[in-house]
Amino acid sequence: MIGQRLKQVRLARGLSLDELAAHLGGIVTKQALSKYEIGKSQPSSPVLARLAETLEVKMAYLLSEPTISVDFIAYRKKASMSVKEQEQLKSRIGQQMEDRIRLQEIFSPDAAFIFPLQEYTVSTLEDAETAALQLRGKLQLGSDPIGSMVTTLETSGVHVLEVDASDKFDGISAIIRKSGGMAVAGAVVTRQGLPGERQRLNRAHELGHLVLDVAEGVDEEKAAFRFAGAFLSPADAFIQDVGAKRTSVSANELLTLKQKYGMSIQALLYRMKSLSIISDTYYTDWCISINRRGWKRDEPGQLPPETPLWLRQHVLRAHAEGMVSTMEAETMLGEKINDESLSLVKRRAFMKLPLSERRRLMAEQAEQLAAHYEQDSGWREVEGGEDIVEY
Repeated sequence: MIGQRLKQVRLARGLSLDELAAHLGGIVTKQALSKYEIGKSQPSSPVLARLAETLEVKMAYLLSEPTISVDFIAYRKKASMSVKEQEQLKSRIGQQMEDRIRLQEIFSPDAAFIFPLQEYTVSTLEDAETAALQLRGKLQLGSDPIGSMVTTLETSGVHVLEVDASDKFDGISAIIRKSGGMAVAGAVVTRQGLPGERQRLNRAHELGHLVLDVAEGVDEEKAAFRFAGAFLSPADAFIQDVGAKRTSVSANELLTLKQKYGMSIQALLYRMKSLSIISDTYYTDWCISINRRGWKRDEPGQLPPETPLWLRQHVLRAHAEGMVSTMEAETMLGEKINDESLSLVKRRAFMKLPLSERRRLMAEQAEQLAAHYEQDSGWREVEGGEDIVEY
């Protein structure tokens, strides 16, 4: 039954049923595709092969069932984001997480996921502040500013994804489960192309959605923002830096704090207001000033973005060790990769061949190289095939 997988891949590619039918060259109708997806009929082998080619996946992949389920906890988006865009994003995330869990099981098959998912009860916004300190303690972060949110999350078993999406999308968090409902990972997803300070706050915000259990009547978004501010700038350390009460804060001081805590000027001011360091009126005055200066979307002193490394590291390792094919590796990374990393694997495989087979392959390669050089430059005939073979 290919229905669930076909729909997931189609949506991940951003295709409607009409568009997929058109890409297939009219060999099947929209109605036929719909029947495949809901399980009322199955494609013939030629149609299945054409579907796989069009969607750029293996036929075996279309015939497989998803190995995980993804529970999306929070979806921060603008109201103008269409249902189609939302479904496309969820399907892409689902596919990416399936790849990641596969790699996770290859390299850490016995590792237990013990991250505190939705463990911290929040009945007031102050509880979110406490939860951030408790999580910091669990992760042994102390009270110093966090150098890298990406490293903090990835070393804790939380996957960090960046997606190419419109500015209608801000972020989403998710719990990944295997059959039986056991959680095997958490994920925070944000949009590509944001300055480092906004990116860090977004990830801390999505982390809040992952770990908080917000009581009815409490605004979940406000709780997650309060958690994010406290996680990036613990109250005691922050108050020691800026003071318990302020009547005035300069732009230069805010820029200095931005470099230290990795938070935007707007987030720093909101943090000061939340901790009653500055008054609501003074905070509003600063918001007006930020709009007037054009800083709402383009602040000075932008920080470089942090780049997730977990996926790239594990894909390249699996590729080098021959655990995934070049095509699979390139699909996971979304880019072409160099095959040179497999030279040692190829050499070992070559040396296991019988001597007669090795000599035949070397002679064959020498002839190919000779023909190449003669065609390219009219140069001499290549000699010593055994010396020039590339394993």
